[in-house]
Amino acid sequence: MIDAMLYHRLRPVLDSVVKPLVRAGISANTVTTVGFVIGLGVLPALAWQHYDLALLCILLNRLSDGLDGAIARQTQVTDAGGYLDSVMDFIFYSAVPFGFLLADPSAFGAVAGLLMFSFMGTAATFLAFAILAGKHGIANPNYPNKSLHYMGGITEGFETIVAFIVFCLWPAVFPVTGSIFAALCWLTALTRLYLGFQTLRRLPSVGEKESPEGS
Repeated sequence: MIDAMLYHRLRPVLDSVVKPLVRAGISANTVTTVGFVIGLGVLPALAWQHYDLALLCILLNRLSDGLDGAIARQTQVTDAGGYLDSVMDFIFYSAVPFGFLLADPSAFGAVAGLLMFSFMGTAATFLAFAILAGKHGIANPNYPNKSLHYMGGITEGFETIVAFIVFCLWPAVFPVTGSIFAALCWLTALTRLYLGFQTLRRLPSVGEKESPEGS
């Protein structure tokens, strides 16, 4: 919900922080991959109920997600890098609820499954619209350097990380906090579905736009 505002406020800070990394020749894809591996450490950490370690993995992963974009802006923004970043982000997001399922299947399993189900809804509505937005050249003014069109919602990146932090700080109430966040995710997914459909239905199909006159 506030990702666009944070993006513009944090961008100058991140651009300054990554300058030594750029000079050292460290690529954005390297930072993306290392951050992803660190982020997957959340699985064993949660499975063994080391919630403080899980929180550290989450924060380091999200830091790397900011750094890789800043490096890309100062070197070269590529579709391949954007693809790698997006895929690894979505896998990481689903790893957190799965980790809680491993921590205590009887207490956390149902809500963890509900969260993964909810993430499928937010991811599907986000990615499907991004594909078609790219085909139609729909402007993305809030994120001009992003490889994919970013469709907003109540639960964006910032809200998801806040939820993950809450889960790790107060794991005993995960069934409650996880359920609340899952409901917000579905509200986001349904809103995106409606707005995306209404936007696209007003546009001509790509085939119609490319048809020669008089055909």
